[in-house]
Amino acid sequence: MDSLTYVGHGTVELRLGGTSILTDPFLRNWLGPLHRQGPAPDPAIPGRADLVLISHLHRDHMDVRSLGRISPDTPVVVPRGATKWPRKAGARDIREIDVGEKISFGGIEVTAVTARHNGYRDDHRGEPIQPLGYVIEADGMKTYFAGDTDLYEGMAELGPLDLALLPIWGWGPYVGSGHLNPASAAQALELIRPRLAVPIHWGTFYPAGLRWLRPQYLVEPPLQFAQRTSERVPEVQVEIVQPGASLSPDRI
Repeated sequence: MDSLTYVGHGTVELRLGGTSILTDPFLRNWLGPLHRQGPAPDPAIPGRADLVLISHLHRDHMDVRSLGRISPDTPVVVPRGATKWPRKAGARDIREIDVGEKISFGGIEVTAVTARHNGYRDDHRGEPIQPLGYVIEADGMKTYFAGDTDLYEGMAELGPLDLALLPIWGWGPYVGSGHLNPASAAQALELIRPRLAVPIHWGTFYPAGLRWLRPQYLVEPPLQFAQRTSERVPEVQVEIVQPGASLSPDRI
């Protein structure tokens, strides 16, 4: 892996052998009452994207405006039934996938895996569309991008892994059902046992004004996750990457 950039929230840029993979791109600085607390995303990121992975349809993960910044010819992988929203963004190469199915992109293989999360979207009148996680294999390295998920039966079957990108929080002082928190994310590591874990889905968005009242939820979750991991699975290395920062190849 050439580099890993935690853009913020569920958005990570993975650069694998010169290919840039972008997960759940949210590239704007606000969503309703939520405001970005860290640096704005590098404006060069949309132009670098060679492949986009969408885990589910919640607006903080499938953002039509953000996807519209990416070239319409960039392949976009989505859960089965979710073509409508990337098409709204102008995407022309949309590839639907379901749990257990694989898609190849050059020398990269992407497998859709289970995510235990709510598939509801407010502008969708049909049945909820099943959220996904993804396992990305390239150059002998196996990376798990969980999207949004809680613990689920069968999670241990994902291992062994080289890298796990695990959501550990959300965008406020509480984490609801269908999400991992620092304790349950450490428990997930006991099941999947990656060599390296990078916590995501923290420290990026927060309701306007609440930062001054309860700032701890922007900084404490990854520290709690690292502590819980050291207690439960000390053999797993945790790298805390701040929103907007990158992890160099020698740390991966």
